[in-house]
Amino acid sequence: MTLTEPVIIGALSPSRAGDFMTCPLLYRFRVVDQLPEKPSQAAVRGTVVHAVLERLYDLPAPERSVRAALELLEPQWRRLLEEDPQLAEMFAGPEEQAAWLSQAREMLERYFTLEDPTRLEPAERELYVEAVLDGGLMLRGYVDRLDVAPTGEVRVVDYKTGSAPGPDFEAKALFQMKFYALVLWRLRREVPRLLQLVYLGGRGEVLRYAPDEADLLATERKVKALWQAIERALDTGEWRARRSRLCDWCDHQALCPEFGGSPPPVPDRQPGDTVRRRRRAATDEL
Repeated sequence: MTLTEPVIIGALSPSRAGDFMTCPLLYRFRVVDQLPEKPSQAAVRGTVVHAVLERLYDLPAPERSVRAALELLEPQWRRLLEEDPQLAEMFAGPEEQAAWLSQAREMLERYFTLEDPTRLEPAERELYVEAVLDGGLMLRGYVDRLDVAPTGEVRVVDYKTGSAPGPDFEAKALFQMKFYALVLWRLRREVPRLLQLVYLGGRGEVLRYAPDEADLLATERKVKALWQAIERALDTGEWRARRSRLCDWCDHQALCPEFGGSPPPVPDRQPGDTVRRRRRAATDEL
């Protein structure tokens, strides 16, 4: 018998799945229309802090100190600026940039109150994972850190530079981690032992959750239902705006009906257009 490659009907990352759950129109703007967005100070700070924590574990365990982490900060920021000089335009002047860097330093210092990196040896960092579910939907994303115990248990770790969510929003925060756990389960045939969110904003907190197969099966059903909803929107051209507090940070208010705007027209459907648009939607950014 000859094994054949599965037919991929589309792809989802946890970020884009989160976009659709937050606001289907936001998903359209980002994935279908691919509208540009201005980089935010918070998002870029998160990128820099993540880069520092990734490279911290390149050092021998005894050298993973607060001082070492802080010494990595400005070189990582300069590296990002070299890749995209326009990031400097986020700041009104040197004082604002200095305050921004100071907040990043505070997050790195806070990290050491939550974990002791001298006692950890991650199995993977910035690990790209993907798996194809029955039916052809590909799930993919980057895991910040994967720890594997000597006995084989897996811990999935994600760094967050915001504050820990309240009890009413924990489920939404854990969705991303269950998404990763589902991918790893499908890849390795073993449910991760622990999901861990490390929040570096606010007072600093660690949110832990031990999933089981029932959790991951429920997550799989949810992800498949999300993709079905995305396919319906692709087929009908109906992308509903959903107003929330997150609208305050959206770059697309001028095009949103909730704020008196009008989205650009959906391209006219042609024969085979559904397939082409599905393929375009499958190129969602991570």
